[in-house]
Amino acid sequence: MQNIKIVGLDADDTLWVNEPHYRKAEHQMEVWLSEYSELENIRQKLFEIEMQNLPLYGYGGKAFTLSMIETALKLTDNKVPQELIAKIIDLGKALLDVEMELLDGVKETLYELSQRYKLILATKGDLLDQERKLKKSGLENCFHHIEVMSDKKTDNYRKLLTHLDIQPQEFIMVGNSLRSDILPVVELGAKAIHIPYHTTWIHEEVEVTSEQKKSFITLQNIRELLNVLN
Repeated sequence: MQNIKIVGLDADDTLWVNEPHYRKAEHQMEVWLSEYSELENIRQKLFEIEMQNLPLYGYGGKAFTLSMIETALKLTDNKVPQELIAKIIDLGKALLDVEMELLDGVKETLYELSQRYKLILATKGDLLDQERKLKKSGLENCFHHIEVMSDKKTDNYRKLLTHLDIQPQEFIMVGNSLRSDILPVVELGAKAIHIPYHTTWIHEEVEVTSEQKKSFITLQNIRELLNVLN
């Protein structure tokens, strides 16, 4: 780790609680639509529509809200009551304005690491949404640079490292998603640390081989970063 100059950190479900809020909103939508379709069909249709909309809407609460509305329209053959559409819109607004809940050890760990490394926030999603969450988190001053990415694939990270003017071996990425935070970074030749979170969006789930598991470190809590990066 002696070559590391910059530590990149994911935001949602790495620094603060995020995915459980989406699951709670999804469950509420399922309750409202239960008279029109079976539970499993509602979930399947929502996920299908989210995947279709990703190239157009990207990630985040606004995209999720639009996908929920489209799901309601599809499942009711465009006969969904206006009142239900209004409820889904309110649900989406509430999702964008949830109270920030930092994960255990985040604040102390980031403040200590920021004394020794340049920290960057490397997250994906809606720019306004992520900026709002970062401000509410109280962690802004920990970061040297903020990067809200349209996606987190190998080319996205390659562009980020070029922008930061560093080599892959000088960068380490910390995050909860193997698909978005770990495997693309390892592919570039950089280091990565996986901190699993108990709730993961199905789109972010990915199987890894035993060989791939050797290419990154897995920790149970962000506090353990202090020992790894010493």
